[in-house]
Order: sequence, then structure tokens, then C-alpha cells
Amino acid sequence: MELNVAKMIIPAGGIMVLPFLTLITFLFWPGAMLKVYNWFIRRRMGLVVSYSYSGSYRFCYSSRGTPGGATPSLLMLHGFSASKDMWLPFLKFLPKNLHLVCVDMPGHEGTSRTSVEDYSIQGQVARIHQFVQSIGLDKRPFHLVGISMGGNVAGVYAACYPAHLSSVSLMCPAGLDYPTDSEFITHLKELELSQKEEAIALIPTTVQELKNMLRLSCHMPLNLHRQVLQGFLDNRLPNNSFYKEVLREICGETSRYSLQENMHRITAPLQVIWGKEDQLLDVSGAGVLQAAQPSCRVELLDNCGHSVTVERPRKCAKLVMDFLYTHGVNGEDAKKRS
Repeated sequence: MELNVAKMIIPAGGIMVLPFLTLITFLFWPGAMLKVYNWFIRRRMGLVVSYSYSGSYRFCYSSRGTPGGATPSLLMLHGFSASKDMWLPFLKFLPKNLHLVCVDMPGHEGTSRTSVEDYSIQGQVARIHQFVQSIGLDKRPFHLVGISMGGNVAGVYAACYPAHLSSVSLMCPAGLDYPTDSEFITHLKELELSQKEEAIALIPTTVQELKNMLRLSCHMPLNLHRQVLQGFLDNRLPNNSFYKEVLREICGETSRYSLQENMHRITAPLQVIWGKEDQLLDVSGAGVLQAAQPSCRVELLDNCGHSVTVERPRKCAKLVMDFLYTHGVNGEDAKKRS
């Protein structure tokens, strides 16, 4: 889901003193206001939005810095129904000299929307591989970070293309057979059994349903102004049919346990970060990964839910950088894994 830095601009209970036109935009076109604000934050952080192509397929991504030096590039894969901007709170706490790349996943935001074959986990892995090649990121080993659906894709990518990676960080990844069902997984199983067309928790159509989604996503309430919530909803509603397509694919038989089926093939140094209070994907999944990869580093965050980069961005950035400096500075091991 898309949770970005909008929570930092307008707290519940009041509106900042804004220029008149900005205020009017916020009141009547809150979705546009959120997009403008994300543009402003990207610009302030030195991020540049670019496009790359693999044939006729277009990838949209934001980046900062240039590859080179001792530290690998970072490629970040966002979660279901989010975009490259979901990483903004997290990027704020990363060193300015890192080469960072945040790509819109297949069909999301500015990346091409094609057919359901691209939305399965293997389909997304294939597209991300094309993206990596299209911008020359495969010329030296890079560090891969994925969250939720993006964590599933990142884990399978690591299994398929070990020579490309110096290391990998998975944040509360999907794609596992969790020993304990979360509230959301229980909800999905009930919908599957009933075969009814009921509201899906991650695809809200009203402000109240959006609030319920945020409650599932974050342990600590975000306390957003109603207009911010309305802006989120306005930006999501036109994409709801697409989100349903993607959800069907990633929850289907070929994708549901993709990470589970491939985790034993991951040879790059592995880090797992998970919020202990995750209500979307239960933290018991961390133990599943550790059992398959005993050498992986598991970091469990207290008082934190699924959206770890929103609730604990500074902590997540520190954990990733500590791991990167320990395992990712030298890419020679990656070459040996090819």
C-alpha cells in the first residue's frame, strides 16, 4: 500500500498556514496536493525521476548519486499498491553519497501496465531483471531491498540472479507459509472460502475502509487529517481494478509461496527486518527464513507493524547500512556465486 511522507505535513486537528492557492488545492484536490508534496520532497532529497526502456516496456524510477566506489548501489522494490515514493521517509536517513534507485513495480505508477503475466511474482522478477539491465545496474553487484510484495520479488530475484547481488534485505516479505496467520491472511482465507465479492482490506473504496487498511498496516496510529486520507483515496481509486488483478496473481497458486519455494537458493548475505506487531504478514515468517538460511541476520522491531519504513524509518535505515557495510562493500563474493 502507499504510505508516504504525507503524514508529516498536516497533523489531525489543524491545518498549517498555507498560501491561499495551496490551501484551496488541499481542500478541493487533496490527491493533487499529495503528489505535489512528494515531488517537492524528492527534489529536496536530490532524487531525479527518470525512465528506461526494455523494448516498448517503460520503467519509471527515481535515483540519486552515481554507481562506483566501495559501497554498492541500492535498488529498492516497493510493496503492493505502493510506488517508488513509499521509500521517501526511509531515504531521508541514508547517506547522501549512496547510489540509490527506487523503481515503480510492474504496472504501478509510471511503469508500464500490460497483462497479468507481468504481475505474478515470476513475471515481476523477469521485469525487474530487464530493468536492472536497462540501466546497467548489473555491471557490478548491488544491494537489493524489498518490502512486502517487493520482498517476495527481491527474494526470488536473489535466488535467480545471485551474481548480481552483493547482499539483500527483506522487510516483512510476502510469499511464505507463515506458521501463524495474521489478521489479514485470515481475512483472505475467509474470502477465498466464501467466494463472495466483499471488500478487500488492501483495496479501500471509502475513507473508513482506508482507515481500516492503515490500522492493519501500522501498529501506531498515523493520526492523519481527513483531507490527507481523502487525497490518498482519490489517488488510489482509479487503480483499484488493477490492484485486484495484481492481488489475484500474487495470491494465486504459482505466486503465493514463491519465496518459500526459492529461499533455500539464496546465496547472497541475507538480512530480514520485521515489525513484531505486523497484522498483514505475521512476524513468524522471520523464523521460516532463518530456518532455511541460518546465517541470515534477523532484526525484529518492537512496537512496529507492517509498514516498517514509515513507522521506524531511522531504525530501518541504520539496520540496512550496518548490514551493508558488513556484507556489501566488497562484491567479489557475488562473482564467485555466479
